[in-house]
Amino acid sequence: MPTFEQIKEILKNHTVGIAGAGGLGSNVAMALTRIGIGKLIIADLDVVSESNLNRQFYFRDQLNRKKVEALKENLQRINQEVEIEIHDIKLDSDNLLSIFDGVDVMVEAFDKDEMKVMIAETFQSSKPDTPLVLGNGMAGWGESNTMKVEKLGNLYICGDGITEISDETPPIAPRVGICASMQANVVTSILLNNYLNQEGNP
Repeated sequence: MPTFEQIKEILKNHTVGIAGAGGLGSNVAMALTRIGIGKLIIADLDVVSESNLNRQFYFRDQLNRKKVEALKENLQRINQEVEIEIHDIKLDSDNLLSIFDGVDVMVEAFDKDEMKVMIAETFQSSKPDTPLVLGNGMAGWGESNTMKVEKLGNLYICGDGITEISDETPPIAPRVGICASMQANVVTSILLNNYLNQEGNP
């Protein structure tokens, strides 16, 4: 097993795309930044609101700022060696592939089902060899043991796959954080396992 210094050496050569800078995306980005990913490409059109602070990696003095700009600032406070490319843009099937061209792993981190479907369908049809890590079912609280990772080819789905966001099951930090950490862990595993497999099979 590689040491943490070796892990950082491996990860610094890779690029991860993150579609969405909310509860999932901001926390996935934070986790990957802490372990030394080489480059992050992050896209989101939203601004920081007070309701975001219960689960997203932002601070009160960043309210009303563009999420991607505030997130880049926060990530650079953790690790200035990580290259962070941001796009303040609404993602669609026309711009998605150009923005995230060349990523080693793609992370879907949106709340809306239609965005999840659009990203999954676009990558599965146009970039089927690029691993895609989705979040699905992280609202509410408790039930930690229902959170899991399901692998379907090059598609990885993190969460319980059931719990939808509603007034009765709001998205709050503990469960959203579990899902985001699972996504970051899957990304890390994919990149490290690919490297170790290549090393073992030159």
